[in-house]
Amino acid sequence: MPRTAVLIPCYNEEVTVAKVVADYRSALPDADVYVYDNNSTDRTSEIVTEIALHDPRVHLRHEYRQGKGNVIHSMFREIDADCYLMIDGDDTYPSEYAEQMVSLVLDRKADMVIGDRLSTTYAQENQRPFHNLGNTMVRGLINWLFNANIRDIMTGYRAFSRTFVKGFPVMSRGFEIETEMSIHAVDKNMRVVEVPISYRDRPAGSSSKLNTYSDGFKVLRTIFRLFKNYRPLAFFGSVAAVLAMLGLGLFLPVLVEYLHSRTVPRFPTLIVSVTLAACSLLFWSVGLVLDVEVKKHRQLYEVVTNYHEHLVRIAMGKTERPVEAPRPEPGKVN
Repeated sequence: MPRTAVLIPCYNEEVTVAKVVADYRSALPDADVYVYDNNSTDRTSEIVTEIALHDPRVHLRHEYRQGKGNVIHSMFREIDADCYLMIDGDDTYPSEYAEQMVSLVLDRKADMVIGDRLSTTYAQENQRPFHNLGNTMVRGLINWLFNANIRDIMTGYRAFSRTFVKGFPVMSRGFEIETEMSIHAVDKNMRVVEVPISYRDRPAGSSSKLNTYSDGFKVLRTIFRLFKNYRPLAFFGSVAAVLAMLGLGLFLPVLVEYLHSRTVPRFPTLIVSVTLAACSLLFWSVGLVLDVEVKKHRQLYEVVTNYHEHLVRIAMGKTERPVEAPRPEPGKVN
């Protein structure tokens, strides 16, 4: 049977973790639930340990490097499954959507399924100021820069295929990991499906670990870093265009004066304009070279992914051999 792993990163979630584990064990009775405790200072580990003693499909593991990105890094590296369902331990994502999201991955209709909160109840349920504005701004920026059409970029409710998990380079260390996942899927032309889900705010006694301003700044920094890495020609080409326009703006008055008087009275301005033009050409050249490298990397990723899928099919005994047509008998024409 296909193996499903439910991944729950936790940091000080003693109020909700027992209910989250119970809900997803009920929704996906054949799945293994992995709770990764990220240096909690409350009873999160003790609660999960007690549950695991009575349920062999519940597992507690620890990640001592602080940050959600570090937790996801360990989860993706250590756990082997055919489908991975990632949720938060704060009981904000209902479990009734789990089976649908997992089925989309196991039926090979999606490499990543996104639980879309923003199209349903997020604006009404979320009580933290500026979070709705931040989600809208990040969504618009990513869709514009990467030519995408994803409705909820930063949701923590996702399902992944093995191909996505084992080929995803985790570079972020904190809550910006969801942004990195979305951009990676768009850049690698993966099958992305969004499922509208209802969202509920944290229950009383449970507090958010997000900092609106510092984490928002990290997300924006991640977007521009990935834009530079994934779309270098657009990034460096934009800088080159700005420098070229500045250089041209400084050069035109000097040229006009030269045409009238046949002299160049402002040599410093001419030198600055030529320098800006040279820098513009340099930035454009760097972007062009890096763009070739990125395209080669995408080609290599496709080759490695196809080879990995082939090896998995061989291991599972699902290789299909072409059926040979019957050979005609000698002297007989079909």
